[in-house]
Amino acid sequence: MADVPLFASSLEPYHDRLAEAIERVARSGAYILGPEVEAFEQEFAAYLGVKHCIGVANGTDALTIALRALGVGPGDEVVMPSFTFYATAEAAIVAGATPVFCDIDLDTFCVTAETVKVALTPRTKAIVPVHLFGNVAPVPELRELGLPVLEDAAQAAGAELDGVRAGALGDAATFSFFPSKNLPCLGDGGAITTNSDELAEQVRVLRFHGSHDKTTFVEVGYNSRLDAMQAAALRVLLPALDGWNDRRREVAAAYERLGMGEHAALPRDGGGARHIYHLYVVRSERELPLGRGYYRVPVHRQPAIGSSLDLPVTEEAARTNYALPMGKDLTDEQVAEVVAACASGST
Repeated sequence: MADVPLFASSLEPYHDRLAEAIERVARSGAYILGPEVEAFEQEFAAYLGVKHCIGVANGTDALTIALRALGVGPGDEVVMPSFTFYATAEAAIVAGATPVFCDIDLDTFCVTAETVKVALTPRTKAIVPVHLFGNVAPVPELRELGLPVLEDAAQAAGAELDGVRAGALGDAATFSFFPSKNLPCLGDGGAITTNSDELAEQVRVLRFHGSHDKTTFVEVGYNSRLDAMQAAALRVLLPALDGWNDRRREVAAAYERLGMGEHAALPRDGGGARHIYHLYVVRSERELPLGRGYYRVPVHRQPAIGSSLDLPVTEEAARTNYALPMGKDLTDEQVAEVVAACASGST
């Protein structure tokens, strides 16, 4: 059982092509922005079905810059889930705003329009739903609340809602290409996507020190640009993403077919959502072998936040969740081993 990895995804079949892409960039001398980044931005925008993709240094910067571009700043509140990675809230604080936490739906691990409504105040400037673990939050319903919606799609490259890709649903969206993500690069990398020309231009200014031309600085911005070598690597891997996600869905179906539902509550899509299982997260009152708990201390309970807010569903999700082995390289035989281990309690 120790041979079943939690993250079963290898880039080994792509090593030669990745090496060629890196050598191409090294020989070009164009290391900062330039043609590789521009090409990836165009290709990822086309993949998502949006007008603009702007590459930045990482997913956390993507959130901060996108919030700034939406006009979020000191005195504003941003509604978001607490059951997420800390960066979602951290980015709002760095932008000068106050994160306001709402509860989630226990089956999908995502916010709903109802849980968000409870947290809205006259100071709310934006809503940040998180497409957690590769599921998709109900963004169209959230947009009906009349506030800008920024999708945190860090874990959801390739996921869909009613045929629309995550990243093309809100006013803007952010992605992370951290090596463990469904679409990885070879280090840190991120992107912001939007259909708004005005918002895209503001993002481009903010990612480059608040300047259009390196001479006149109109904002206090950031030094946050997607590295050209990372962009080249992403261009190699993007065409494989849908196939990888299809295999992840097959693995999820194997867990259900082989009886994992007898031992834990299985993950569920939101209505109309097409999950891509960045992680395969179940819920169980007993500890599961080979499982790893995520966000056991929700963001609102973290020392840097220190909130006493009562979010009962969030607390239950944090206490009972287990991520089981998942990835494009996981075999059905390995899935069967995991299910058998959960049935027997062995490790």
